[in-house]
Amino acid sequence: MARRAAKAKLEAGPPPRVVWITRAQPGAEATASRVRLMGIEAIVEPLLEVRPIADARLDLTDVCALAFTSANAVAAFAERTPERGFRVFTVGDATATAARARRFSTVLSAQGDVTALAAALSARRRELPGVILYPAAAEPSQDLAGALEAAGLAVRQVAVYETATLAPTEALTARLPEIQGVLVHSAKAATALAGVLKDHPAPHLAAFCLSRQVARPLARAGLAAIHAAAEPNEAGLLALLAAGR
Repeated sequence: MARRAAKAKLEAGPPPRVVWITRAQPGAEATASRVRLMGIEAIVEPLLEVRPIADARLDLTDVCALAFTSANAVAAFAERTPERGFRVFTVGDATATAARARRFSTVLSAQGDVTALAAALSARRRELPGVILYPAAAEPSQDLAGALEAAGLAVRQVAVYETATLAPTEALTARLPEIQGVLVHSAKAATALAGVLKDHPAPHLAAFCLSRQVARPLARAGLAAIHAAAEPNEAGLLALLAAGR
């Protein structure tokens, strides 16, 4: 990955003219709107679909705070219960914004990744005498619960949504030769993209990833370059895109 990163830096140039947005809806359209404001054509073709888990059971007994690592988790939790009185800790600003939009009043953003969120909760352990409820994906990409338990915090993880992989449409694969960049927001989307590229090689394509962790599944995908945002949030990702690296 270090060699690939060095290559990407050398090949940095102007932003791509056409970019493929792979993230799930509704976030994909929000990202596309921001990309279009940059003067870049955005093609929305999600490789993932978010599906709430209908029979998810929320046990709020002794809960003192909620931990969210995505806006999808916020939405899934909010749709299952009207409870909004808990303190909320989020991985980043976008998730915090989603929580406030759902009328949670006390929201703190860790402004980073899962490691930063675990550190923020650990630093406030004296304020959190009960259980931290972690509404999560069915297959989380990182182990927040494990990190919290290692820090001596009580945590209850519950799966409230899952993500399913989608195949690209024929229209997308037909346009692939003219698409110059692809935005990748998660490791699962990166894995799905790597699978697509096995059948539809795109050696001209540059990937712009939310983080180095997200970029890892693309290391052998035969791309022209792989770029990782300095900060694991959409602002960092779009800054990377604007710089062409």
